[in-house]
Amino acid sequence: MLRRLLLLLLAACGGRGALSGSPPGPAGHSLRGSWRLGNGDGSVVLSGDVPGCVHTALLRQGLIQDPYYRFNDLAYRWISLDNWTYSRTFKAPFDVSKWQKVNLVFEGVDTVAQILINNVTVGRTDNMFNRYSFDITSVIKEVNFIEVRFLSAISYAAEQSRSHSAYSVPPQCPPPVQKGECHVNFIRKEQCSFSWDWGPSFPTQGIWKDVRIEAYNLCHLIYFTLTPSYVKSAQQWSLEIESVFDVVSSKPVVGLVTVNIPKLQTQQTYTTELSPGEGRIVLLVNINKSATVQTWWPSGHGNQTGYDMTTTFNMGAGYKIEKFSKAYFRTVELVEDPIPGSPGLSFYFRINGLPIFIKGSNWIPADSFQDRVSSDMLKLILQSTVDANMNALRVWGGGVYEQDEFYDICDELGIMIWQDFMFACALYPTDQNYLESVRAEVTHQVKRLKSHPCIILWSGNNENEAAIAGNWFSIPHVEMKVYLKDYVTLYVKNIREIVLAEDKSRPYITSSPTNGKESVKKGWLSPNPYDTHYGDTHFYDYLSDCWNWTVYPKTRFASEYGFQSWPSFSTLEKVSSTEDWSYTSNFSLHRQHHAAGNDQMLHQAGLHFKLPWNTDPLKLFKDTIYLTQVMQAQCIKAETEFYRRSQSEIINGEGRTMGSLYWQLNDIWQAPSWASLEYGGKWKMLHYFAQHFFAPLLPVGYEDDGVLYIYGVSDLHSDCELTLQVSVHQWSSMKPVCTLAKEGVTLKAGSAAPIYKEPINDLLKRCGNCTRQSCVVTFYLMGKGELRSPGNYHFLSSLKDAVGLEKAQLSATISQQGDLYAFVLQTTAITPFVWLDVGNIPGRFNDNGFLMTEKRKVVVFYPWEPIRIEELEKSLSLTSLMDIY
Repeated sequence: MLRRLLLLLLAACGGRGALSGSPPGPAGHSLRGSWRLGNGDGSVVLSGDVPGCVHTALLRQGLIQDPYYRFNDLAYRWISLDNWTYSRTFKAPFDVSKWQKVNLVFEGVDTVAQILINNVTVGRTDNMFNRYSFDITSVIKEVNFIEVRFLSAISYAAEQSRSHSAYSVPPQCPPPVQKGECHVNFIRKEQCSFSWDWGPSFPTQGIWKDVRIEAYNLCHLIYFTLTPSYVKSAQQWSLEIESVFDVVSSKPVVGLVTVNIPKLQTQQTYTTELSPGEGRIVLLVNINKSATVQTWWPSGHGNQTGYDMTTTFNMGAGYKIEKFSKAYFRTVELVEDPIPGSPGLSFYFRINGLPIFIKGSNWIPADSFQDRVSSDMLKLILQSTVDANMNALRVWGGGVYEQDEFYDICDELGIMIWQDFMFACALYPTDQNYLESVRAEVTHQVKRLKSHPCIILWSGNNENEAAIAGNWFSIPHVEMKVYLKDYVTLYVKNIREIVLAEDKSRPYITSSPTNGKESVKKGWLSPNPYDTHYGDTHFYDYLSDCWNWTVYPKTRFASEYGFQSWPSFSTLEKVSSTEDWSYTSNFSLHRQHHAAGNDQMLHQAGLHFKLPWNTDPLKLFKDTIYLTQVMQAQCIKAETEFYRRSQSEIINGEGRTMGSLYWQLNDIWQAPSWASLEYGGKWKMLHYFAQHFFAPLLPVGYEDDGVLYIYGVSDLHSDCELTLQVSVHQWSSMKPVCTLAKEGVTLKAGSAAPIYKEPINDLLKRCGNCTRQSCVVTFYLMGKGELRSPGNYHFLSSLKDAVGLEKAQLSATISQQGDLYAFVLQTTAITPFVWLDVGNIPGRFNDNGFLMTEKRKVVVFYPWEPIRIEELEKSLSLTSLMDIY
């Protein structure tokens, strides 16, 4: 929406002249397309696409293999160490003499470059996240030669670190297991491009967004934003429209601006005057009170209504131009208030006055090479987010500010965005040049993004408050003062100051995790940012038993937590060879960037499951992959259900948890990671589980001191009367041993409450010959009409100790139903963690990884592209827990 609007508004000043003799309207000409690309010594020359980067250019020309194949991240390190130059010749698409100003505009340069036109240096870049505009009025000719001479990001970062001689700014380098590059904190570039604990090191060079020539007279619109606000006392919605211009006229430019929103019976006209230089117009449009404004709601809570709006600029000299945009109305508040019966403060979001439990995950870059992130890929991953009942994502601070289309899609789908600024897991310099670059970056990004209703929060950084509090980098106490000062300088005196000036419509926090207002009171740096009584927390524990809910923090807001798993074999197969297909191969060790990660997965799985054993190495590898996905799904299910059931209660001063964002949603390459979506978008078992544990209505079972409790959790907007159905099965029989229906269960809107309680021993006695090892409890909630929760279960013992579990005969028949496919599954015994896999066929099932307690179950497959039924039948594999022993 915003991008389309900007294109329409390029002509806001000096539109096509309506009067004879008036100056022509602005002209634009994109330089995207094929450029010449060469390395430092001229030994490699090829054509490269813009937008694009060196790696993808080399790949497209067949000069390198897939950078993700096997060990190529190390083999192709030379690409990032070289200095590359993009160049091309272009004809001026217009008579340059007719224009007062001609600019060369880069929406994104990655990262350090010198820009020359006709051998004249017109500018330099050092920030991947900034927009650069260079005045080329005096150098542009009819035929022009443009060069973008890049300097290796690795060399630049090392030089910046060396020249910062007053004191070191840690960390110097990533841990060796990440196989990365050093000093990433000294360059304003995607931080994870130098490696991360889930991703490779590919410090790219390239022109990663559009580059164009813009020519204009009088004035030119650079930014156009819409920000809604609501005054409760007046019951009045208004819309702030901000326009930023470059005014090249020597005299003020006077005009009229008319704003028209037909569906809201709102039309207003304003007189405007722009002074020479950077001109700024801010208009406040009051929405007609007799019109009913439909607000924008997060997914699961209402519609994502937007209103068509026309803005007409009647500028001097008879110019008239019409602009079309979408206006959204919503309010957001971050509530940090005292809680009765608890020390500390709440930490939750109110959207349009309604407290919303935040359900979702953390977003990382979808590829190491941004030009490969297509709109289709974004739509696929973001649709998978709402399909799993999520309503929010945190755009994590070690990646990139995402492309416009990402936020457009989130606006349309109702995905709330917690937006980090791009600083993560490091301390940063605060010299004048660095701060000026950051200020330009933050100003640009806030102006670019603030019209999006999906963004509900700005956050200064990822884990840097925690890094100082926990002294991650072993800084001597006497030297700590300078780092505390740098922290406040960067995130408070610069970033916060800009955000508050540019955007009063949504909250800002300095870090995540943070104690919020309590951190502010402590001089912006809390001694314990993980304090469960304030703010948000991150939590990771790979050694404790993940089924034991007592190890989890009863926090106000869980913004990061997770467990690793391996992606499916079909995903790994594309980037590996036969000798790699083992859990202990060099490839498997190389792909794991988290220290001891492969061992931790087996340790956690071994707590409750028998580890696979097979004499066939490929079968063993596939079984181990399957078990890591079972473990990950089960662990994050246990933790998320704990957070969801804690939303309405305070126990020992802790609770009122109002958000769960697990780490992480998506993958950057094919490797073991915390993701629930594999590289390419395939759903792991965890993502199918998320569909259930984030369901709007959910029963959650857990044990405490030998007593089984079931909580009802509701995200619904009205109270509902429900029936709780509880069944106990013996592992050896598909008929329930006993069933209980508890009727008249009332669950309040937007709450969690205990609805069932029974000592396990009483339950086992009541249900025949059950023991903890021989039986399993299942349950679901049912209301009027279509209202029904997903089924859930509670294991009474580890499955490695289960008695009566037998290897089932599982079969599936497939039939086509329109664009969908029905898989009719049949089993001869109770089957835990039934997994349907169709290899590389793009699509997802409506359910997967489930506990099958009935002889027959129908599962639907949604293909993402046309597919023949024969291909599905050929590709299908069925696995369950008993198949891997």
